[in-house]
Amino acid sequence: MYAALWRLLPGPWWVRLLLVLAMIAAVLYALFFHVFPWISPLITPGEVDLQ
Repeated sequence: MYAALWRLLPGPWWVRLLLVLAMIAAVLYALFFHVFPWISPLITPGEVDLQ
């Protein structure tokens, strides 16, 4: 899967690397600023049960 993504990206290897890093940053941004705040009210720390 990652090899197919790498082959689909345009340009030399350093441009591909910059594109992959930008995509990773975009996913992390979306998770931290949109998904996690939306999910946090649904999960309470008291529900964690460590055995």
